[in-house]
Amino acid sequence: MRGDAVTGGVDEPAGDAPAIQTVQRAATILQAFSVERPRLTLAELTADLAISRATAHRYARALRAANLLRFDVATATYTLGPQVLAMEAAARAALPIVTAAEPYLDRLTRLTNQTSMLSVWNGEVPTVVRCMDNTSGDVRLSVRTGSPLDLLRSAQGRVFCAYLSAAEAPAVARQLRLSAGLRVVVEQVRRDGFAANSPEDFGVRVLAAPVFERTQVVAALAVLGTSTTLSGAVEAAAADSVVLVARELSEALGAG
Repeated sequence: MRGDAVTGGVDEPAGDAPAIQTVQRAATILQAFSVERPRLTLAELTADLAISRATAHRYARALRAANLLRFDVATATYTLGPQVLAMEAAARAALPIVTAAEPYLDRLTRLTNQTSMLSVWNGEVPTVVRCMDNTSGDVRLSVRTGSPLDLLRSAQGRVFCAYLSAAEAPAVARQLRLSAGLRVVVEQVRRDGFAANSPEDFGVRVLAAPVFERTQVVAALAVLGTSTTLSGAVEAAAADSVVLVARELSEALGAG
């Protein structure tokens, strides 16, 4: 494909799309880009999002007008636009924990030879805000920034269940009252200082520890590996490392 014009059917009903659907679809298009795939053709966007070429083109054109996407005529590819950089700067300003955690994520990745990541509480579930891939092994695991995590099955979710106050997360407090099994999990997390995901979805193992600012949990620091590479003595050492680095970050943030 060359140029920025397409033909094809439309997969939406006539008239304006509902506002929520419009925002969700635009967000999905932006999330299709990654470090590994910084440039995408319209055909790739269409395939990834399972929408028609005409629909993908219409959204891409609107995102270009907002400077959220750029189009390179020479390669017929889209990239994220300059406005995204401004939004990233604003997001980092609102979440200083991301900047503060950078050297600790790097240290954790080097200590464990595993991918490390940082998640924060979005009001309902943990959300990944930074992922630092381990590039030294044969298998490279990564998690897309912005990915929501399961509250009860993910290691990060279990960390927040263990340390969020009822005022911060009334829904979590309610589930704790109703589930004896969850209370057992939370007690174990508080005793061990870290949580593990269960089950090991897709052969992936995650270990996470809480990060505190003063007395409030503000993030979960985690390592991510396969159930083969992160097991036995290696898993035990990685658990010690994630607890240690999370404690160091907490101390830097003023935790006692």
